[in-house]
Amino acid sequence: MASTDKRKQSLYFPEDMIEEISREARRQDRTMSWIMQQAWKIARTEIMKYPSINDPDDQERRPL
Repeated sequence: MASTDKRKQSLYFPEDMIEEISREARRQDRTMSWIMQQAWKIARTEIMKYPSINDPDDQERRPL
């Protein structure tokens, strides 16, 4: 059986977002962690389309 790497990480969200995530977790009888992991899996391809702040090709579009 493959072992799962579980690392604790603190993330900070606005209070209203935490409440919304918490309500959804209760509705689905899941943990908030599970909800966030699923959200990341769904959103990551879209988020990866965002330019990096270190992307040299994006420098000319950004004001100094």
